[in-house]
Amino acid sequence: MTTEVRSYPREVSLEGTRVNLREMASGDRDIALAFARSLPVHDLLFLRRDITQPENIDYWLSGIARGRIKSILAESDGKVQGYATVDRGELSWSPHVAELRVLVSPAMRGKGLGWLLTQEAFAIALGLGIEKIIAQMTVDQKSAVATFEGMGFKPEALLRDHIKDREGNKHDLLILAHDVAGFHAQLDAYGVTKALGG
Repeated sequence: MTTEVRSYPREVSLEGTRVNLREMASGDRDIALAFARSLPVHDLLFLRRDITQPENIDYWLSGIARGRIKSILAESDGKVQGYATVDRGELSWSPHVAELRVLVSPAMRGKGLGWLLTQEAFAIALGLGIEKIIAQMTVDQKSAVATFEGMGFKPEALLRDHIKDREGNKHDLLILAHDVAGFHAQLDAYGVTKALGG
């Protein structure tokens, strides 16, 4: 297996759209908040914190400053179009596990940005020594579930009525998991790493 070091900022082309990938930094509070507030509310249900609230963006940025979180922003046309986050959390008993969070703007869906951001996140996780990565989503986010399962994620848990939306409706939370090194080896085997600019 070959592991290529990611460098940022980096520009890629997705179906004719130029996208700039860069690491999220402390000055990105306002653009991250604007991105979060532009998303359909249902897209945010799997997040541990409501990132449409400024204090939760601040918490996110503090995690980056502490080295517990790594986030990559994808920008196009002067706006954030998506992000990928690898969150190692604060639990000392699971230093080999991280959570993956990927969100893409509706305008960029179906163009491969989610796949690209996921690949970036896996490369980062591999570099951090992460062995297992988990992703969470509501079971009715069928497209996201299918995408992650297509990447080799396997369901590990289903938490019934675990999430309550702003209208008070309850949703089941699905937790999927994947072996980081195995995922990257799979990409290398198919030549996907180089094809996506890794």
